[in-house]
Amino acid sequence: MPRIRIELPEQFSFSTDITLYVGHMNYGGHLDNALLLSVVSEARARFFGSLGYRELDVEGLGIVIADAALQYRSEAFHGEVMQVRMTAADFGSKGCDLLWCMNEKSSQREVARGKTGIVFFDYRLRRVAPVPEAFRRRATAGTCPV
Repeated sequence: MPRIRIELPEQFSFSTDITLYVGHMNYGGHLDNALLLSVVSEARARFFGSLGYRELDVEGLGIVIADAALQYRSEAFHGEVMQVRMTAADFGSKGCDLLWCMNEKSSQREVARGKTGIVFFDYRLRRVAPVPEAFRRRATAGTCPV
């Protein structure tokens, strides 16, 4: 089976720091694979917050996760600070990908990279909805270096 390969953009529009706690670790003493996604979920919530949104209120719509892919690059340990960078890309009519990269902050050692596919969802009508143009503009307005 071929391995997943995720190509990252040259620039990201958002960056946040997240400290790893003992609850993020597995029996091997490093970041648990399932809890990696919880760290990415926290970064995603912060990303939306930086744009003035909440995940359940993006111009009156919510988001749902359609798919996720990730690549592990190295171990991460209790007490390390992860710098998680994120950007929106590959917009379709109903959603987009959120590309992300997680590095240990002091050494810049890459820990993981991935992408999360999101679709916009009208929770009142219980159906997918078009990408709000205001979100597309805000999400693609600025970038910061990799």
